Amino acid sequence: MCGIVGAVAQRDIVEVLLEGLRRLEYRGYDSAGVAVINDSQNLRRVRRMGKVKTLADAIAESPTPGGTGIAHTRWATHGEPSEDNAHPHVSGDIAVVHNGIIENHEKLREELQDQGYTFTSQTDTEVIAHLVERELRDSTSLLNAVMAARSLLEGAYGMVVINRTDPERMVVARSGSPLVVGHGIGENFIASDQLALLPVTRKFSYLEEGDVAEITRTEIRIFDAGNEPATREAHESDVEHDAGDKGEFRHHMMKEIYEQPVAIANTLEGRLVGGKLNLESLGDLSNIDQVQIIACGTSYHAGMTARYWIEELAGIACNVEIASEFRYRKSVVRPNSLLVTISQSGETADTLAALRLAKETGYDRAITICNVPGSSLVRESDMALLTRAGAEIGVASTKAFTTQLTALMLLTAGLGRANGMNKESESRIAEALLKLPALIEKAIGMDGAIKDLAEHFAEKHHALFLGRGDQYPIAMEGALKLKEISYIHAEAYAAGELKHGPLALIDSEMPIIVVAPNNELIEKLKSNIEEVRARGGELFVFADEKLSIRPESNMKVMSVPHCDDIIAPVLYTLPLQLLSYHVAVIKGTDVDQPRNLAKSVTVE
Repeated sequence: MCGIVGAVAQRDIVEVLLEGLRRLEYRGYDSAGVAVINDSQNLRRVRRMGKVKTLADAIAESPTPGGTGIAHTRWATHGEPSEDNAHPHVSGDIAVVHNGIIENHEKLREELQDQGYTFTSQTDTEVIAHLVERELRDSTSLLNAVMAARSLLEGAYGMVVINRTDPERMVVARSGSPLVVGHGIGENFIASDQLALLPVTRKFSYLEEGDVAEITRTEIRIFDAGNEPATREAHESDVEHDAGDKGEFRHHMMKEIYEQPVAIANTLEGRLVGGKLNLESLGDLSNIDQVQIIACGTSYHAGMTARYWIEELAGIACNVEIASEFRYRKSVVRPNSLLVTISQSGETADTLAALRLAKETGYDRAITICNVPGSSLVRESDMALLTRAGAEIGVASTKAFTTQLTALMLLTAGLGRANGMNKESESRIAEALLKLPALIEKAIGMDGAIKDLAEHFAEKHHALFLGRGDQYPIAMEGALKLKEISYIHAEAYAAGELKHGPLALIDSEMPIIVVAPNNELIEKLKSNIEEVRARGGELFVFADEKLSIRPESNMKVMSVPHCDDIIAPVLYTLPLQLLSYHVAVIKGTDVDQPRNLAKSVTVE
């Protein structure tokens, strides 16, 4: 969940490291640090609490030149946010940065303390630094020392190690936490995400599970989990996004909301041609009787929405489960099952672990819905349906979610076609998807009115979201967005469940947000609205423009463009994103980097 950058070069690489951290700051931002070896073989470390700018200011006041260095931006797991707990961690001549969690760190800490090592932090990472320093005493190289140390570690790690006395190399190791090698000319790089390195290279190799690599200015040597030499193919990146550019927008989140029509069009490119679905790239979807979807957070809500589509439109049974629950219970694999994982980053630790477990327990086909081509989920799945959303920097997912929904509708059509879906249903899906980018553009036009509506939430501390059918997961997503970035406690309920408990919460201080497309459940939903009105609740209804729902004294109605109800979940996501954004701005919270959260969840 943190960001790593490293470089070995002849030039001063401090600004390269800092720019890399800026681009990864969305992954973690409670502290940041660098360690650099200069021409005199001095190791200088600078760490600061807070954001990368604070670190950059400190380095500007006291320049820290050097050709080999590592840098890190932290999201705390072990130990509170503090300068002592910030990375890099140092032991003797060794400096280390690390993403992940070392599960046996307490046992190792006790062992190392008994051997005379002093710990200055509360982190599990400092254990790695001391272990490498200890193993180096009996090793012929830093590479061998890291290999020996990693054999003692249990848990997840992506680590980069440098040695003051051997300044022209880095050694890196990956187990459960992603690392990508950047190929340069007379210089090479390492990072936890290729975005960090785009200013300096477009050529990348992705380390696989268990890999160790030794990186110098002129050579990259990779070894597999058995310490045998391995080759990892280099790829040219076509990513064009500048992670630091917000353009005319105040926040990345708003920019990414406005990017959704284009992002969805990119998802559909080549898959919707001449008004017809082109689904051959999905591979063989025949003889599937059961779909198991596994995801976390926002991606889980996308999966929940897709369950309605897959069962209704494709006629195939579908189960959706949170990855962290799936991997720790005994499940039954039904014959002819398709495993579907969903992740924006493709590195979500629980989802990746669930995929590996599922493949061991009998799933013979696995497809991932993902935004990052070279990610672990993409590489380890049998098939990948890439969302092509472009880099998403705001922690609260927006365009990643709607492109996931779009991709899941494509998957639904593919499953339906293989299961005998009639031509009329397939044509309906194609037509609805064809109209989707323009409808999203129209929904963005609600921005000004929703900004005014958000004023009603300025002093609120709680909110309820209601939806029925495939709008229930959208209500859940709306509640998640509001709580993530405005810190208002928000929950979502299937509207029919209102009478089974949540009605006790209704009063004039409890805003109720309702999503009301024009579908077969609308009359039922109207009854739920009346239940709230009768008890004095304050209603905010996002309703299809063709519905006869009118504003009342305690009910405000926002008209949403009319659409085919099969794509209504995608469309109704937009006003809820805009609402959460404007409420957060009014509340004065950090919209792009909300407290305690990080973008890519690469730890359990």
